Amino acid sequence: MDVVVIGAGQAGLSAAYWLRRRGLSFVVLDADPGPGGAWQHRSPSLGAGSLHRIFDLPGRPFTPPPAGSAATVVPAYFREYEAAFDLPVRRPVAVTSVARAGGGFRVDAPTGSWTARAVINATGTWTAPYIPYYPGIADFAGRQLHYAAYRGPEEFAGRRVLVVGGGASAIHLLAELPGAFWATRREPVFHDGEFTEDHGRDVVARVAERVSAGLPPRSVVSVTGLGWTALAREARVRGALVRHPMFDRLVPGGAVWGSRFEPFDAIVWATGFRAALSHLAPLHLREPGGGIRVEGTRAVREPLVHLVGYGPSASTVGANRAGRAAVHELAEALSVLEVC
Repeated sequence: MDVVVIGAGQAGLSAAYWLRRRGLSFVVLDADPGPGGAWQHRSPSLGAGSLHRIFDLPGRPFTPPPAGSAATVVPAYFREYEAAFDLPVRRPVAVTSVARAGGGFRVDAPTGSWTARAVINATGTWTAPYIPYYPGIADFAGRQLHYAAYRGPEEFAGRRVLVVGGGASAIHLLAELPGAFWATRREPVFHDGEFTEDHGRDVVARVAERVSAGLPPRSVVSVTGLGWTALAREARVRGALVRHPMFDRLVPGGAVWGSRFEPFDAIVWATGFRAALSHLAPLHLREPGGGIRVEGTRAVREPLVHLVGYGPSASTVGANRAGRAAVHELAEALSVLEVC
């Protein structure tokens, strides 16, 4: 076929829509058991109305209901979207390797192999949670988990929780966990304006600078700041937005700042994610700086591989634009190859 798309989240579905519009043959391989991308794995306690905004997928507006869990509402929208445009999504297909094969690529998974002239990678970050090393992390005797494994406040009732991280995930935790203690490396900066598409374009441009230099992308919140979402306002009203600097070390019963000790029963690491790209290792796309250098969405080392939902397009609005741009460029490139 012309293109294999890996991942059926916002970026992958956007790319699939434009592939269908351009008349290219393609398949979408998705590791999840059902539609919804990373949204289906979010905590049931995260309400759809608590988010910044979920931008529409191309060709079909999204109108969130007044109530409901994001883990239910967004996957329902994705499911309806796949059906409306008859998108060829195959699941569960967990891609393990992408390699050069003749004049194209071979995409391997435990359930089969596919060959294509080009690849659009849209695997996002949810499956690659990141927990940084801190002295004593292995000595802490309480429970430790990444935000990706958080499923609501009930399991932490009566426990003193340390929340580590300065992004939207941490704000979600602070709004739900009474008495949580908040620690970040940098002072959080809250953004007072609306997260509009114009603001999104500015953010994308700044994140793109690192990616074009072959450096690993920074977190989007490091550029955008935090928005005053419903969750942030709720946390502020509850007096939960009291930030403390990072501890010096962890000990079995808690954390230590100099001579000060604070006891904790659990730590939730809201410390972000890394791009899930291990399956692309056979293509040797990484630069000495550790990242994959892209121009637009095209991998510089492999022009027929495009990364959407990576770096500057790692947001809902960025993913939409990236899907369209990747398909436009690939359609032109494949047309030229066909003529040759």
